[in-house]
Amino acid sequence: MDYEKIARDVYSLAESDEPIAPIIREALQVIEQCLDQYGQEHVSLSFNGGKDCTVLLHLYAAVLARKAPSTSNPISALCIPVPSPFPALEEFTKRAAQDYHLDLFTCNPSSDIQLPVESVTPGVATPTLLRRSDDYVGNALQTRPVGAARGGEGMRQALELYKLRFPAIQAILIGTRRTDPHGATLSHRNTTDAGWPAFERINPIINWSYSDVWTFLRTLRIPYCKLYDEGYTSLGSTYNTFQNPALLVKDSDSSNALPSSLTIVANDLNTMCLAETPPPTSFMNGSGGGLGPFTILADNPSHTCFAEPVFDLRETVLPSTERLGPFQVLVNDPNTQCLPEVGSSGSTNGVGHRPQYRPAYELQDGALERAGRVSGAMPPVMRGN
Repeated sequence: MDYEKIARDVYSLAESDEPIAPIIREALQVIEQCLDQYGQEHVSLSFNGGKDCTVLLHLYAAVLARKAPSTSNPISALCIPVPSPFPALEEFTKRAAQDYHLDLFTCNPSSDIQLPVESVTPGVATPTLLRRSDDYVGNALQTRPVGAARGGEGMRQALELYKLRFPAIQAILIGTRRTDPHGATLSHRNTTDAGWPAFERINPIINWSYSDVWTFLRTLRIPYCKLYDEGYTSLGSTYNTFQNPALLVKDSDSSNALPSSLTIVANDLNTMCLAETPPPTSFMNGSGGGLGPFTILADNPSHTCFAEPVFDLRETVLPSTERLGPFQVLVNDPNTQCLPEVGSSGSTNGVGHRPQYRPAYELQDGALERAGRVSGAMPPVMRGN
């Protein structure tokens, strides 16, 4: 990685007439002031591979190159992993750590401490089909809400571990933005909450918008995690992160698209049924057409999630060659049913394809950034994706 080139490119963009220049200058100034106060040896960077902290990493590298061009010290950084992370995100994090010369410490609390992972929605169980690793702790019908789960208590313990391991670190650069959960009241500099390890949280890009992030990354051609090119706009755990429905490509051949051949409705108009996982690659199920396992969740987070009986739609009015196969429905209110309806505009002809999504940078409405994240309470501090 050519740090001097990074500095030239970033500072040139900051001094240009481009609309994004003022917020770049603001972020650079916040980082420079942090380094002036603490020195590089007392500053760390929170980095988990997400788009926001990738922006922050590039800005930080530019400031370091400008302030100390002859210094080759590694950049102190910490990573607080989510349960069941995306392999592609882990791969990018490792590659970025190598490219930017990070001294990256992964904060994993002791495996002896049993902490529940972030539940899909507060008070709602993680469905059996989504339990993909030993990180999951809980029973089949109920988990504790996110605020009392690994996202909160686990993060606090991770920071305690980091403080014990690196006591010289006094400030942590974080890629939180104003529109992030719990970001609305933050400023460029905030101390951690009472009862948490003592750090000053530095938020250089707090005033950046979703579009600002992508303008910066794409203008400077900064590498980012490939998941963003596949329709993901906000990355978390595989338990609660899906491709953004606002980026779904409308297939001109409706017979090959799931939404045109199958509709999910609830018998309570105040309840919405949401697709929990992307449709399978192929709709084939044995010798006839079929959708295979498909899980649906209702979006009301106030109740415990219960598994409904598995519907076998092969007894529907569909011709024998157009069978939908097993269909599993999850609702959080036993008085509400999420029922499948066969659409009239298309048919499941066994030639289905996985839906296509546009890349994250094509999302026009930044307010929809987290539309691919299953709703739920978020940890009170330190987000960077």
